[in-house]
Amino acid sequence: MQELVDFLNGLIWSPALIYLCLAAGLFYSLQTKFVQVRLFKEMYTLLLSGKNSKQGISSFQALSVSLSGRVGTGNIAGVAAAIGFGGPGAVFWMWVVAFLGAATAYVESTLAQVYKEVDGGQYRGGPAYYLEKVTGQRWYAILFAVATIAACGLLLPGIQSNSIGNGIELAFGSGAFIETGMGVFSQAKIMTGMLIVLMLGFIIFGGVKRIANFTQVVVPFMAFAYVLIVVVIIGLHITELPSIFMMIVGDAFSPMAGVGAAIGWGVKRGVYSNEAGQGTGPHAAAAAEVEHPAQQGLVQAFSVYIDTLLVCSATAFVILITGAYNVHGVGEAYLVQNVGAEIAANGPGFTQLAVD
Repeated sequence: MQELVDFLNGLIWSPALIYLCLAAGLFYSLQTKFVQVRLFKEMYTLLLSGKNSKQGISSFQALSVSLSGRVGTGNIAGVAAAIGFGGPGAVFWMWVVAFLGAATAYVESTLAQVYKEVDGGQYRGGPAYYLEKVTGQRWYAILFAVATIAACGLLLPGIQSNSIGNGIELAFGSGAFIETGMGVFSQAKIMTGMLIVLMLGFIIFGGVKRIANFTQVVVPFMAFAYVLIVVVIIGLHITELPSIFMMIVGDAFSPMAGVGAAIGWGVKRGVYSNEAGQGTGPHAAAAAEVEHPAQQGLVQAFSVYIDTLLVCSATAFVILITGAYNVHGVGEAYLVQNVGAEIAANGPGFTQLAVD
């Protein structure tokens, strides 16, 4: 199984795809005349605009739903992996892919609004809808829909759940080990998995309205609280901040550090985290009630900035300031354990809650 995963990972994340992600973002940036810069002020003002209706949700709720998928393991474990394998310069390329990816997110989310439909009294839309209508190839839309269901319904939740379980073990202890038909797992992991299933089932089967109502409260609070903790840590090491920026930029173009590794890991983890171009954000965007399709496109573009330029950068600064990137096996586990040493005794628990 491990060999299959490694093969698929190498196939999917080939150098060609890495540069294709950058090229696509640059193409959309040029076509929209860098909308992610020109209309940045409008992005911010649109966050709280619009209201929900019987058919749709508000712009802020759509933003919260999309951020609930974007902000998570990729912002902590993903950043740690990018720095661990690609060096500090990987952070710079995460910023680049976020800047270019904002244009991609704008385009895909605007299209979701343009081609959305009313189904069962609520808005429905996303890449599968506009792929069929734009290309006329129904099989293409079905293929994308099946791949999305497999990824978002099975693969991605599995990755997130495993990461949460590992962090719970480190933050609160593993408890007893129990033998199951799939292997031996700790009590902490089993209980975590069961709790996640129950919570997701309750939220998802309540429809987009319940998802939106839940995420609009939880996501902003956790993101703000996590960034606030990071600001405290940075404040304790404020004199080191200029050298950290110089390290990131210098390492991004340093032949000695390995430019290719920095670009590769920065792009891979950046795309995994902000999901720009993956086709996941447009589903939430299509459900929004807005006056013009481009308004939701701008909101979703701003969500890429929040995810990568804010939350991912916060994690990166903590890792680099504390010197954690020089530790063998750096990852979410190390971060969960050691952030507490910088702030308070309950730091590991809070960091794990941020991942959850």
